[in-house]
Formats: sequence, structure tokens, C-alpha cells
Amino acid sequence: MKFKRVASLLGALLVGAFLLAGCGSNSSNNNSSSNKPLTFWYAGDGDADVKPMIKQFTKKTGIKVKIQSIPWSQYNDKLLTAASSKSGPDVLLIGTTQIAQFASSNSLMDLSSTVKKDQNLAPSKYFSGSEKTTMYQGKYYAVPWYAETRVLYYRTDVLKAAGYNQAPKTWNQLYDAALKLSKRGKNMYGFNVDGSEPTFGFMFARQNGAQLMKNGKTQFNSSQMVSALNYLHKFIQNGASPKQDLKLTIAQSFGKDAPIPMFISGPWMMSSIKSDAGLKDSQWNVAELPKGKNNTSVMGGGDLAVFQYSKNKTNAIKLLKFLSKKQSQLTYYKQSDSMPTLKAAWNDSSLQSSKIQVFRKQLNHSQPMPAVKSWDEIGQNYLDVWQKIALQNANVQKSMNEFNKQSQTLIDK
Repeated sequence: MKFKRVASLLGALLVGAFLLAGCGSNSSNNNSSSNKPLTFWYAGDGDADVKPMIKQFTKKTGIKVKIQSIPWSQYNDKLLTAASSKSGPDVLLIGTTQIAQFASSNSLMDLSSTVKKDQNLAPSKYFSGSEKTTMYQGKYYAVPWYAETRVLYYRTDVLKAAGYNQAPKTWNQLYDAALKLSKRGKNMYGFNVDGSEPTFGFMFARQNGAQLMKNGKTQFNSSQMVSALNYLHKFIQNGASPKQDLKLTIAQSFGKDAPIPMFISGPWMMSSIKSDAGLKDSQWNVAELPKGKNNTSVMGGGDLAVFQYSKNKTNAIKLLKFLSKKQSQLTYYKQSDSMPTLKAAWNDSSLQSSKIQVFRKQLNHSQPMPAVKSWDEIGQNYLDVWQKIALQNANVQKSMNEFNKQSQTLIDK
């Protein structure tokens, strides 16, 4: 299925948020430019979602902020230039999988003392998985700003016709329902095993009790991970899931007769379904992920960091703290649908719908991918391995043995 994966793309593409050379500073002097406007790099095609908070910050502090809104398509090309030139913003939005890469290259300010001294930034105030995205080797290099996780989307009417009055709650129920739904006719399936999402197999491996990393060593060929991938492969082998992305719109895959009535995705799909699928609100719903040994999902989203070479770290930290406040996170949610990382923010009336609250529950059982600087490359390599399993019936154990060695080599570089 060809979905609009705004939040998911953020981790891979925010890599370039360092990148517009000349927008920032090339000195490590902390405060020599305290009267100059701050530069805030924001990922997106415009700054409408973030402008309200920036205006509030300037009104309260008198500190002016220049927003650099950078299209996602430009990020990767400009990353190396900015990192090598030590020229970037004062404050930046960064993808949750990018912290390790940029912290290890000394491009981000160590915020550990700031987090320790400010109770408003206390890790306990955030979802556990979200807080972990800001850490690298025991230090904090960012603070959580917005969170996203994956849940199960399903057609309530289609599942009811197959004998399910509620969403599957276990792996066995998920497979049983998917298999029944695939018997509806030609080109009908029950569930989408997402072969274009790098975290998908790792998420199911964790649900099966797998530990992805142990003492710096990859565990991708463990019995738990291999068993999880065999479970997913079973959907494809028995026709319960398509072998690969069918390139369907959400209206084609999830609307009308719903060729794919169940899939796993993030909160960005809510608006797409509402606007494009042509469904009544009662015809679809979301649910926490079905359990294997657990129902751990993937924690993603965006964090706020200070560029190591900013000349105005004092004011940069003021902006970071302001944007991290509960009211700022709620304002950003109302502007962008990006969900708050502060647990207290979820008491707000704007987040009380039954569908939104499913994400709240799943966030309690969501963890980020391992904090290793080569993770994005590992994720892309996994997709290549999965394609061979899905399309060529490659042996899962042998495939993962090779993938495990390849991944460890990347980490050891």
C-alpha cells in the first residue's frame, strides 16, 4: 500500500536538518551573539505549524527567531556539508533515529546537565520510549517534542462479517482473521505485512521476546527474531497478505470492499482515511497491536536539539525549553496532529477521542530502534533481505545469519 508516511519519513529525512550552510554559526562561542535572532531549523514544506509557538516565545522573551523551513527532499544532500563545515542552526528538530549519528560526530550539544537541573524536563514526565530516543551512550542530546507510534487499523464492518466483533488481540487471532478475510475473493487479503517499513520485522521480533542488541552485538538471527519473521512470512505464503507493496491509495486498499482491511501504521494515517477513504467513522477503527509475548510497538517522532556550534546556546536552550512546555506541545498538536510526548498533555480535551486514546495506550508500550549511528542503513538492508524472503521464499534463518554479520560489520566501522 502506498501511504503518505509523513512522520515515518521524518526519521530518515530529518538527517538533513543540519544542512543549510550559512544559516547558523561556525563557532563554539556560547553567547557572543546573544542579541542576534536565533535560527530554528524545522522540517517541512512550510512553517505554519510552528509559527504560533515561535511568536509566543518572542512575545514572552523578546528573543527573535528565524525559522528555516526545509523541504524533506533537500535534507540528505546538505547534511554532510553542514556537519563538516560546523555551520548550522541554533535549535533544530531532529528525527528520533538520528541522535546517535549526530551525537557521535559531536554535532549536538550535550544537554545532560540542562535536563538534570530542570524539573520540567525530567525524563519521568515523558513516555519512556520517547525519552530514550534523546539518549546516546548515557547522555542526553535532545529533549522529546512529539511522539508517534504504530497501531492496528482495521475495518470494523469487514471484520464483523468475518466473525470478529473487535480487533484481534493476539498473534493467533490476527492470523486467523487475516486468513478468513483473504477468502473473500480474488485479490482480497486480510492484513498487510509491510515490506517497505524498515522497522516492521524488528517490531514483531520484539513482540516475540527478541532482544535486538546485546552488549553492542546484533541479535538479528536469534530464534525469537527468526520465528517472528517466519510468522510474518506465513501470511504471504498462504495468501493472507500481498507479497509486496501493491501501490494502492488508501481509498483503493482500505475503502469500499477493503482488499486490505487491516494494516499497521502511525497517526498520520488518521487524516488520510478521514479525507480520502470514503468511509463513515463507524466503518473503521484503531486498536493496540495484537500480542505475541508482548505488544511492543515502535516509538518515533521528533526531538529538539541544540547545534553544538551555536554561538548563542543560552538563548537556544530558552527556546528549546519553551517549545518543550505542555502548552507548546498542545499548540503544536492542534496545528499539525503531531502527538505530545509529555504524558500530562494527554489530559487535554483535544486528545480525548476514543481513536486518539488508543495511541496514548500504545505509547506506553513503544520503544525506539537501537541507538546506533548506522541504524538507517541497517533498516534499508533489512528491507532487501525481506524482499528475498517474501518474493523468493529465501530461508529465513540463513538470510538472517548473513544479515546479522552484515549489520555487525556496519556497527563496528
